Amino acid sequence: MARSIPAEYESRSLRVTLTSFLWRQAKVMGGLLLLGVLGLAVAALSTWNVLDPSYSNATSREPSNILGSAGAYFADLMMQFFGLGAVLALLPVFSWSLMMVFNVPVYRLLKRALAWFGGSVLSAAALSCFQAPATWPIPNGLGGVFGDLILKFPALFIGSYPQGLTAGFIGTLCAAPALGLLAFAANLIVTSEPEFVQQPGKPEMPVKIVRQQPVMEDDEEESESPFSYVAGYATHAWYSVQARLRRLTGKPARKPVRHDFDEPYDLNDEEFGLMHASAAEGRSGGRAEPSLFGDAEKPMSPLRRIISAPSMNPDFDDDDDEPPFDTERSRPAGILPDEEDDDDLDNWQVKPEVRAPQRVAMTQRPANPPMSRATPQPQQVSQAVRPRPAPIAERFVAKAGHDGFDLPPLDLLAEPKNIAKDASLSADALEQNARILEGVLDDFGVKGNIIHVRPGPVVTLYELEPAPGIKSSRVIGLADDIARSMSAIAARVAVVPGRNAIGIELPNKSREMVFLREMFAARDFDTSKAKLAVALGKTIGGEPVIADLAKMPHLLVAGTTGSGKSVAINTMILSLLYRMTPEQCRLIMIDPKMLELSVYDGIPHLLSPVVTDPKKAVVALKWTVREMEERYKKMSKIGVRNIDGFNARVSQALDKGEQITRTVQTGFDRQTGEAIYESEEFDLQPIPYIVVIIDEMADLMMVAGKDIEGAVQRLAQMARAAGIHVIMATQRPSVDVITGTIKANFPTRISFQVTSKIDSRTILGEQGAEQLLGMGDMLYMAGGGRIQRVHGPFVSDLEVEDVVAFLKTQGTPQYLDAITADDDDEDGDGDGRGPAGTSNLSDSEDPYDQAVAVVLRDGKASTSYIQRRLGIGYNRAASIIERMEKEGIVGPANHAGKREILVPTEEDILAR
Repeated sequence: MARSIPAEYESRSLRVTLTSFLWRQAKVMGGLLLLGVLGLAVAALSTWNVLDPSYSNATSREPSNILGSAGAYFADLMMQFFGLGAVLALLPVFSWSLMMVFNVPVYRLLKRALAWFGGSVLSAAALSCFQAPATWPIPNGLGGVFGDLILKFPALFIGSYPQGLTAGFIGTLCAAPALGLLAFAANLIVTSEPEFVQQPGKPEMPVKIVRQQPVMEDDEEESESPFSYVAGYATHAWYSVQARLRRLTGKPARKPVRHDFDEPYDLNDEEFGLMHASAAEGRSGGRAEPSLFGDAEKPMSPLRRIISAPSMNPDFDDDDDEPPFDTERSRPAGILPDEEDDDDLDNWQVKPEVRAPQRVAMTQRPANPPMSRATPQPQQVSQAVRPRPAPIAERFVAKAGHDGFDLPPLDLLAEPKNIAKDASLSADALEQNARILEGVLDDFGVKGNIIHVRPGPVVTLYELEPAPGIKSSRVIGLADDIARSMSAIAARVAVVPGRNAIGIELPNKSREMVFLREMFAARDFDTSKAKLAVALGKTIGGEPVIADLAKMPHLLVAGTTGSGKSVAINTMILSLLYRMTPEQCRLIMIDPKMLELSVYDGIPHLLSPVVTDPKKAVVALKWTVREMEERYKKMSKIGVRNIDGFNARVSQALDKGEQITRTVQTGFDRQTGEAIYESEEFDLQPIPYIVVIIDEMADLMMVAGKDIEGAVQRLAQMARAAGIHVIMATQRPSVDVITGTIKANFPTRISFQVTSKIDSRTILGEQGAEQLLGMGDMLYMAGGGRIQRVHGPFVSDLEVEDVVAFLKTQGTPQYLDAITADDDDEDGDGDGRGPAGTSNLSDSEDPYDQAVAVVLRDGKASTSYIQRRLGIGYNRAASIIERMEKEGIVGPANHAGKREILVPTEEDILAR
């Protein structure tokens, strides 16, 4: 069945062909122009006369140079500076012009230009070692100014310019590198790409992955000798002249062209693979321009089908059962991971249209390949088809919260891009890397076998099963040497928990970016039963990591500047905002740097504006401690153990329309001696979670270290059951910031890239964070002490601003002034006004008047009631109540904490 050529593919092929043709013609014209300039330079040098007008000779005589004054000036400059070496300096230019005319590629142009100048100077120095004849017309030697300048260096040691045998010896020393540099500049000496060296005693590597040049030319030309260049130039010129004559005269060629497509042809793996490597990747090659689809009517052999150009249709799905690599090459049984990892590899290998072009060549071919090689029978490889994920728009719908509050939709976040899988993660490439890694470990005296390879979006994990007697600490200490030997940026080595294996993590050549939108669209996040679900990122294998902040219960985040710490804080905040309404979760943000968290100012979830003053941060943390204590009092009164039980009890009572009461004993009757019981009623509402986010702990410790550490310690020890959780971040992971007390109360920690092993031990208790790659690469230590490598998602500032703008449309924040209000913990001034805050209230009568009005209107007088109704701190509410007691408005508190109102209330006035 014939295949139709897509219009996009046809136009692209025409554009590439036309561009290639114009580029070749431009190179030919440039080569001819350079050859003409070279001819003029040779003519100027051959007719040089020292008496002609030049920079070194001012005269009015007419120049005898064939090119006139310009030729005289040019020839004089060349002879004065290079002497007879000017002739040798023109030889590389002649070679360049020929290569441009005949379209021969020249690589490393900068190095060859430097070699051209260095070879010219050294050749001038070699010529200066010879004695100039008496007829030499210029005062310098045969090598000109540069030659004499070079010879001044040996003259400093021997006292005079070299002569005799010394001059001959120095001239030989200069002539040898001069000829080598000029030959390299003329492209007569070609250096090839370094290849893998086969380790003795190791199994041979089946595949060698070679980096492809940007333009695919005939790579075999680099290994040809200078004599083959000359023969090639002559042959190419002869055939070009013949072809042009035939086109001009209209005569056909002597022999007709044979079309042997019906006959079977030999498939040479090396030549055929190199010729069609670009076609196999959906790209047009540099010089070879084959047909797009060949003869569509002829059935293609399996190998032909493997290397054919893929469809450019984005909806094209290759359902061939054949593996994309040569199936006849044996693969060690244990080199690939489990079945799910095999599925990952198979899914990554099929998408040639988006993969960077790679050139695959066999390292060793049999001398006489069997006849069945041309039509091999593909092996049956069981490939489990991974179910395709549903579109994000179908899997995530914005949920409606309480009181009409809508959660942010996923459309506000950037969509994940189509990621081209790294070609170095193919089965053969991973197998080759495993064999090389075994050889590297063997060089350092570590015996063992790579039993599993687990590729991921950022790094690949190689599981090493060490030989008996090999200590894990010995292999872990070789992390830097392994990274150097494998040409990797960094390598992390750690023991795989629960297995007799050591994990070696090496970064991939191309890094895959993790997007926050795909994390939120994942089923693990959407269906998570966690109270405070936080999307941390992906594991090495690509699985999403969803943590529960309520179970942590507090989180310590540390890392250097630029390691991805601030982005991780944003992802945690957005994780809470995408699942929780303001009635369910409230936030207190402390940002001494005044830049990272200020964008969240004004969202309904905030209890107070973003705190940027370190002194106010101390006040906010102390208020959080008091709020924790107040919550514990409420929970103890109704007999629950945590915030979930409290909210469930309160919600149940509200749904039934009941009021929570408690019977308490207030004393004994003096006459009868019986106990007196009173019923205490609770007007309670569900309380939200509170998450305190501290972006930079180091700045707070510098201002008020003891107060901050004490408040954080109390919250870390007791605030879990009260529903208060702390996320603390710092970019200076030193012992004076992350103290032993803080580490003991923060069992869950995240470390981004740090500068030293000491910082890694300070955060996690072990090394490894210094080997991270940055940009969100982290080590996540859960409460049990197990460390897991996670690649954090990326979220831009624009996405954060869009989410904040959406949340601001849902409502305004209800701030509590008491969070950042200054409160004094000192005693009163002796006037009987009571504890802290009384002197401040005497200056401002508004809170007191409001409290009196509330008490007279509602008929209730207690510290917690005043605090809740006015939204003030506990200390200020207690001071107001004590002032009311002093002024005779309320009586003293009884055993239940209730106070009798001594003045008439509004109900009493209305009753009268």
